[in-house]
Amino acid sequence: MLVLPMDVVALLTPLPFNSNHVRGLAVLAVLTIACLATGGFYRSRLHLSILDELPALVAWFLVAAAIVAFIAAIRHENFASFDSLLHAAAIALVLLIMGRGIATSMIKFGRRRRIVGHRTILVGSGRVAADLAHVLARYPQYGLRVVGFVDNAGRSDPAVNTVPYLGDLDHLTEAMAHAGADVLIVADPDTTETRFVALLRQAMASAYDTLVVPRMHQFQTQVPRPDHIGAIPVMRIRPPRLSGWRWALKRAADIVFSALALILLSPVLAICALAVRLEGGPGVLFRQQRVGRNGKLFKVLKFRSMRPVDETESQTTWSVANDSRVGPVGRFLRRSSLDELPQLWNILRGDMTLVGPRPERPHFVELFSAEHDLYAWRHRVPAGLTGLAQVSGLRGDTPISDRARFDNYYIENWSLWLDVKIVLRTIREVVVGGGR
Repeated sequence: MLVLPMDVVALLTPLPFNSNHVRGLAVLAVLTIACLATGGFYRSRLHLSILDELPALVAWFLVAAAIVAFIAAIRHENFASFDSLLHAAAIALVLLIMGRGIATSMIKFGRRRRIVGHRTILVGSGRVAADLAHVLARYPQYGLRVVGFVDNAGRSDPAVNTVPYLGDLDHLTEAMAHAGADVLIVADPDTTETRFVALLRQAMASAYDTLVVPRMHQFQTQVPRPDHIGAIPVMRIRPPRLSGWRWALKRAADIVFSALALILLSPVLAICALAVRLEGGPGVLFRQQRVGRNGKLFKVLKFRSMRPVDETESQTTWSVANDSRVGPVGRFLRRSSLDELPQLWNILRGDMTLVGPRPERPHFVELFSAEHDLYAWRHRVPAGLTGLAQVSGLRGDTPISDRARFDNYYIENWSLWLDVKIVLRTIREVVVGGGR
């Protein structure tokens, strides 16, 4: 957390000496911080070098400066004023680079002196793990101190004997807790894919900082390396960010969208309600218990398209496409997805979100979770009105494993832009009649 404050100080330092450009320099500072954050300059890194990051640092600053210069050129015709703004921006860039250099030196000093650092466990006992143990012991500036290793194969390389053996992979959590470690480095290229995925899921669920040595890393010399330890490339496995300002912005968008949609679509809602009432009698809305975020139960709302025999059938019977109890109105509502419109109220209440995995009934959640171990991971986020699986054609009787795979892909790669793309694809599906 030392780099960000240093950047802020460097970018704001020219302000008191340029009273005519306070607004422009303030905007430049904000845009530069935003650009650097976009470029990953505030993420934790093992290898620190101001020279390595200098080209990208200057490039992102120039992007921010170009935006400010464009705005200034439109608003000011005085070339002398514009020239002084660019001069102040150049000073800010020099201070930014100097501040980065100072911050980097301070962090590396703290790591070398063991003032800051992380207790680390290696997964694997082969040549790669041995090389990592050697490099990290010799170069403390990476900020990692290896306290042991875990591996089912035992000690296969004598070089790993420099650190203690803490047990097999089945006892990884206990080993991490006993050693007080918070960083895990997976350095075993021979681990099976199934075991490897299970290992990563366990590490992410326990909030460990997880690094992975790519397989066949010796042949990755021609591609950019996001980070490395010595000459060994490592990838940082980051759990999906399901909190923070982006997630708050998603919730704000849900509130605005659902409120406006309920108002603008009120005539459509009224027509649908009237049609359902005329075809099926009283009871326009259908309420059903579904599983939401973190397993929390809520009542989902839909326009009634048919009447189940009883509540047990409602909760435990899978919907079929050609049920004889579905009338013309219900069939149209299902096909057009208009029966889902009342869920806008669920979104406004916070039970659901606009984009996310579709909610399922508790009976089927229990059933599917027993059959597919990735299914329960869908509940890391609120249920959605539409989702990636639905716009990818996974509706009706499609395999549950495929739906879970798409839903988890959405969660792992979530972004606001991904939500926008799914909404646009949903609109296309509804317009062309691709409902159910």
